[in-house]
Amino acid sequence: MRIYAIAMFATLAGGALMAQTAPPEATISNGPITAKLYLPDAANGYYRGTRFDWSGVISSLKFLHTDFYGPWFTKQDSSVRDFVYKDSDIVVSSESGSMGPADEFQTPLGFDAAAPGGKFIKIGVGVLRRGDATPYSAYKKYEIVSTGKWSMRKHGDLVEFTQELKDADTGYGYTYTKTVRLTKGKPEMVISHSLKNTGLKPIESKLYNHNFLTLDHAGTVGGYRITFPFDVKTTRPPNPEMASVVGRSIIYRKTLEDRETVAMPVEGFGTDAKDYDIDVENPNASVGMRIVGDKPLASVALWSIRSVLAIEPFIAISVEPGKEMTWSYTYSYYSMLPK
Repeated sequence: MRIYAIAMFATLAGGALMAQTAPPEATISNGPITAKLYLPDAANGYYRGTRFDWSGVISSLKFLHTDFYGPWFTKQDSSVRDFVYKDSDIVVSSESGSMGPADEFQTPLGFDAAAPGGKFIKIGVGVLRRGDATPYSAYKKYEIVSTGKWSMRKHGDLVEFTQELKDADTGYGYTYTKTVRLTKGKPEMVISHSLKNTGLKPIESKLYNHNFLTLDHAGTVGGYRITFPFDVKTTRPPNPEMASVVGRSIIYRKTLEDRETVAMPVEGFGTDAKDYDIDVENPNASVGMRIVGDKPLASVALWSIRSVLAIEPFIAISVEPGKEMTWSYTYSYYSMLPK
């Protein structure tokens, strides 16, 4: 079993190493589950990229001695575009180096209207500056003009994050709240969101959760099964030696090694929120995870490499000025062993 860890050191100009300030974090528990979360912080936060939402970065969630989340990479390098393989390492960029159930508002606000050097908005990150005339890329590092105002509230079994942002130049403004709560006495986590439009322009985006599942860093093993409430269809079937679609499930036929990848669009869902119901089971570890959302799916993707399995459900975000949209995901963790 390989342990994935990130060393907290910075290299100075002379080559010496200096310990960095540890990123702020919080621990919550409800008995069955204990989770550790990194907190948004522009100076010392663990994640300070411009791709993923800064709030709710879960570095560990333990249930029945199994840790579901953690780094899926071994090193970070800001010069990397997304991630690369280097010898035995998986090296990730500063933009993609998140973990756990990581949200990304995939469509930025006002990017196409911004001239080079102008401003645009990434919800959960802040006001960013467009550097040149090239199209938007989630893998590119953009200058952060403002992160807005972040505030946090912690209770024994929950952490609430709020970002307030208003930018007169772009006309966008919002109050975004995410609450990560462990349900009392149950192996369940609810991630609830609220987005209130306080600006002058409609907010239209597409949001997905990357769901970086690492399960004790034991790798993406043969036998993994992902099951949906609909018959799975895809325009890009996986290599049948690695995984196959069987009815409502995607089944891994072998353990992924070296640079092997299983990635595909998942289709076949309808327009009802009942199709946002995804089971991921690992019989080798005898544990499973169910994800249920309360909004209809806009699209679904699967991406996996040797160190991580990520099922990525997308929903549409649309909020008129003065209005508010809410949505949530419920994660249930369970044992596959007979009771």
